[in-house]
Amino acid sequence: MHSDDFKLTSSAVILAALLLAATDTKAANRAETPEFWLETGAKNLREAEHLNPNERYAKNVILFVGDGMGISTITAARILEGQSKPDNRGGEENSLSFEQFPYLALSKTYSVNQQTPDSAPTMTAIISGVKTNDGELSVGMDVSRQEKDAFVINAHKVKTLLEQAEEHGLSTGIVTTARITHATPAACYAHTSERDWESDANLPADATVHDIARQLLEFPYGNGLEVAMGGGRSMFLPNTTPDPEDAGKFGNRKDGLDLTQQWLGQSMRSAYVYDKNGFDAVDPKYTDHLLGLFERSHMEYEYDRPGDSGGEPSLTEMTEKAIEILSKNRKGYVLMVEAGRIDHAHHAGNAFRALTETVELSNAVRTAVAKTNAKDTLIVVTADHSHTFTIAGYPQRGNPILGLVKHPGAADYAKDSNGLPFTTLGYANGPGYRGPNPRADLTGIDTAHPDFLQEAAIPLHDETHAAEDVAIFAQGPKAHLFHGIQEQSYIYQVMAKALKFRPGQ
Repeated sequence: MHSDDFKLTSSAVILAALLLAATDTKAANRAETPEFWLETGAKNLREAEHLNPNERYAKNVILFVGDGMGISTITAARILEGQSKPDNRGGEENSLSFEQFPYLALSKTYSVNQQTPDSAPTMTAIISGVKTNDGELSVGMDVSRQEKDAFVINAHKVKTLLEQAEEHGLSTGIVTTARITHATPAACYAHTSERDWESDANLPADATVHDIARQLLEFPYGNGLEVAMGGGRSMFLPNTTPDPEDAGKFGNRKDGLDLTQQWLGQSMRSAYVYDKNGFDAVDPKYTDHLLGLFERSHMEYEYDRPGDSGGEPSLTEMTEKAIEILSKNRKGYVLMVEAGRIDHAHHAGNAFRALTETVELSNAVRTAVAKTNAKDTLIVVTADHSHTFTIAGYPQRGNPILGLVKHPGAADYAKDSNGLPFTTLGYANGPGYRGPNPRADLTGIDTAHPDFLQEAAIPLHDETHAAEDVAIFAQGPKAHLFHGIQEQSYIYQVMAKALKFRPGQ
């Protein structure tokens, strides 16, 4: 989209303007005397000294994955949320809900065959404790990409935490804003050499391995998943079946299987819903198995969700309902919640949506904390990988995080060597490339517009993942075991330990 589409006179950005109204930094900082900082530091130290590790075992585990949520994304989302609050001191001092967890570590995200990974091997590492090759889901590294033979796949499966949970009689659930068959959720229940084999229409004709959607319905452990909510409806419906929401659209499957009806027929007290009305009508007390497929592909971004024709629940609402259904099991549960569209917005070079998706993840975590007990529920928040997303340029305190850089005390925006202003946020590569000599003149451009693409140094159709470590935040039983810099596969080890599972068995 051309920068001329984002002139400051646009009336379509009222929400963005409200969120990013510049702060009176002098007034905000008046309270931040030396005494303020010393007292704040002393208070935080006292709290740290009184931390008591929870050595108990967990009844429940909730794993939150911000897909593509690198540390720079967390920082910028923290500031964005803070700048929307009336009592902010600039936004920088704000904390997202999970940043207040007492324990954290860093995770090395490389895969077996790549320095910079994709979501398939990273989620495999998180949920099974085994690193593998890019593009492959919950199989060992000896499997070749696009291996079609089910015998080979079955021989190299690695067991996931959800599979173990079902074997132990716990309930299990998956919630995502991406397709439920997309890499991160799929790694929890499917075993395949190709993450793109989401329906049978994507499979090679001579493949004997089943597609990902079918594997969800044929999940062979316990009584199957209790909750599966997200997008990807077309992967579950025949190509002769009209979509219930999008007129003129049909399912994707060639084999004639209607997996939504199969879900309803597999157990008592089951429900399948595809819109907000159906979701709202589900009573957790009388529903033991819930399948929610709210879009043909990925769900809407949180910012765009109110305009969806059929209506969609938010990530927070799905998380809450999942907990209500799963918590009926006295033995406990394992729930994976993915904010999948942080990643998609970054690939599009669109910081606004990436950050608002991150804030919504924080809201979902806050709800999960409120609905559970830290004494028996381990909550882990992490990312599968990062992105080439940067925060730079010496902006003054309280400078709108999506705005142009203005130095402290300056009357005008900071300029590059060609005399042109620039934004605080940017990407190392991606679709926001506008040419090096000269760059586009952003004077008078509304860089906070929801559709604005931050500038990129290298022109690419899609921005790429990045390879630096990502953060792990945790609270609850065994959360103190998260420390230092760990392999990504260590996350599984802590969750399995908390549940008294033997790793890999």
